Amino acid sequence: MRSNEEIVKFLGEGAYGFVNLVKYTKRDGSSFHAVVKNSYAEDFENLQKELQILCQLRGYPRIVECFGDYLEEGFSSYGNKVYKLLLEYASEGSLRSFMDNYSDRKLPQPMIRDFTRMILEGLVCIHGHGYVHCDLKPDNLLVFPCKDSSSYELKISDFGNSLKVGQIPHYWGFDLPFVGTPIYMPPESLIDGVVEKTLDLWSLGCLVLEMYTGEIPWLGLDIDDLASRLLYDEAPEIPECVPCDAREFIEKCFSRKPEERGSASELLSHRFLRREEEEKMEKVIAVVEERRNSFLLKLKLRIIRASKKSVDVSEKKPLKLKIVPSKAPYFKKVLTKILRLKTMDSYLVCV
Repeated sequence: MRSNEEIVKFLGEGAYGFVNLVKYTKRDGSSFHAVVKNSYAEDFENLQKELQILCQLRGYPRIVECFGDYLEEGFSSYGNKVYKLLLEYASEGSLRSFMDNYSDRKLPQPMIRDFTRMILEGLVCIHGHGYVHCDLKPDNLLVFPCKDSSSYELKISDFGNSLKVGQIPHYWGFDLPFVGTPIYMPPESLIDGVVEKTLDLWSLGCLVLEMYTGEIPWLGLDIDDLASRLLYDEAPEIPECVPCDAREFIEKCFSRKPEERGSASELLSHRFLRREEEEKMEKVIAVVEERRNSFLLKLKLRIIRASKKSVDVSEKKPLKLKIVPSKAPYFKKVLTKILRLKTMDSYLVCV
């Protein structure tokens, strides 16, 4: 162990090595924590592939950040040579451990929506670079506290099983048909070894269902029973407690025909993922539109009634006008008197 490294704690062990939380101290005295994945020589290529993928995805907010452009070398506590991949540290741990903090492991619906949206944003990035993650599950989703609020954000990690779109895994076979963790894999894993983006969308449906129910999909089934269910195009059961819009979203992810699941970017526009503010605004707009339509309808009825009255009036018999002759003689006498008076006034003035 180098002088600027301090192993804080052991985090776990996976198929390709073990993971530690390490504190690094810089020359200026500042320090930072990093998660270090350690792999032995026989798994060097797999860890190197993960580093290359993470370097391509560097800078995207929904992807865990890696430090450095190459694998570091070191030794295990038993003196064996290991290769190290340094990753940013998620203080809240994985989604699996995060869910343990909630009653029955069920997350609040607003949080489920936010987390689902974040996972899809990460998948848009991954799929856009031509990769399929192949192992989406709560263990591979890391939870970070947001700096400016009490909320959280998710980032996708562990690209050890990731493959190029259309790639056929060299280890695929009838005796080992699954690319990633079996309980999150779709039916086509048993039929076709070609990896497609839609594989991740089935896994996402399993994740959303698990966040609602608190239970892992296919609970209680062994690998043979699971394979049998998938061969008959079955999907994990969605209980009645799941809201309607979430149910529609999960069913979309569980479409038996992969092409009917759509894409990550298409799923982002699903009504299940609309924010509460947008839903409130849509309700306000709907009320305004309803009132507008009601007003227009009333106005239209008034116009129809008014036009009907005008038609009724025009159909009646026309009015007969009685012409009263003017009293010309009377007006003539009055005019004569006036002229006489004016003449008298002029005369008096002259005198």
